[in-house]
Amino acid sequence: MSDDHTHVREFFGTRAADWDRRFPDDGPAYAAAVAELGLREGDRVLDAGCGTGRALPPLRAAVGPSGVVAGADLTPAMLEAAARAGRDRDGALLVADVTALPLRSRSLDAVFAAGLIAHLPDPAGDLAELARVVRPGGVLALFHPVGRAALAARQGRTLTPDDLRAEPNLRLLLAGSGWRMTSYADEDARFLALAVREG
Repeated sequence: MSDDHTHVREFFGTRAADWDRRFPDDGPAYAAAVAELGLREGDRVLDAGCGTGRALPPLRAAVGPSGVVAGADLTPAMLEAAARAGRDRDGALLVADVTALPLRSRSLDAVFAAGLIAHLPDPAGDLAELARVVRPGGVLALFHPVGRAALAARQGRTLTPDDLRAEPNLRLLLAGSGWRMTSYADEDARFLALAVREG
């Protein structure tokens, strides 16, 4: 396991038990972002880096009982918190590295990724891995329940032009990873970039 993985597991492992209590008002933002994916009954969707599984209930509601919902996370403690919250009823929980997913190529219709991109050790390669498991025409949502400026302020840092989630940087990154950005919103209340898997 790389140092990146060790750091991520340590960081989130120590915060898992009270993660939902720290951010109790994010539910509507997650539901609104999931709605923008345009999922249909029976679709297959992955919540990549699912954490405590806050996106799983709206994802399940979107794809219905005939759909497939899975949440993958590197940190077992986060998945344990998801199960304690009952979110394992909405989707299968997998301890998995989203940079090397144990899924067949082109097996999904969509990937939802909340707060994930900042934790990817190789963003271009890792977004290409997400593209591998999505069918052509499938959708990716890169989401955060607060915008870039609000998140930077919360973390005590300033935004710089090389920020990965700045629109021109992210557009190029996605294009080089098998995705075409279709929409971009960076507001105080949320960050959401949508992309379509190129053929």
